[in-house]
Amino acid sequence: MPLIPEEPQIHESAQGPRVTPAASRAAQTPRPVPGPRPAAAPRPGRPGPAARPAPPAQRAAQAAPAAGPATTAPSVSTAVPQIQLIPASAEGALDAAEEAVDLLLDTGRAPGDILVLTTGELHPWAAHELSFGEAAYWAQHDAADDVFYADAAQVERAAARPVVVFAANGGSAEAAASALPVALARAGALLVVCGDRQQINSVLGAGV
Repeated sequence: MPLIPEEPQIHESAQGPRVTPAASRAAQTPRPVPGPRPAAAPRPGRPGPAARPAPPAQRAAQAAPAAGPATTAPSVSTAVPQIQLIPASAEGALDAAEEAVDLLLDTGRAPGDILVLTTGELHPWAAHELSFGEAAYWAQHDAADDVFYADAAQVERAAARPVVVFAANGGSAEAAASALPVALARAGALLVVCGDRQQINSVLGAGV
């Protein structure tokens, strides 16, 4: 299914899957996202080997609106998710995914709504939390109250969330092609894919 260029933005729609090219990674202007815009929150730093990284909740706590009940579990839409493509190299895909997460949180998305998958190197937070054991790591996934980062190879184990951010940051093309349709199935409202435009388009064109 070929991509039709449009204005760069992340939309949530129930009109059926479509691929919308996002702005070039070279551009530094924020990509607009629908929804209310609370105060921006800082992105989590990449910790050194001796420091325990701050969980995504500390970033999300600043991005969430001050009023209203806390979200304890994400609500997953039954509508067919929209697909948003952010062109990026394998080296830049993880940074692009982080920017997408920040933008979603800044515009009112609940942290527990978001699942981030990586095809190559793990996100630093996931790598560090796994050092304490898989049981504790997956317990955070099951709590569903924060952004969760996981290896795309384990997407079958991950529960559905309204938004899935897929970072094609390495690994084999075959593994990414296998994980991407499952990631789409896990996304309730929106799938954001950060990676090579031609590769992603060929996979989604055959699998959607």
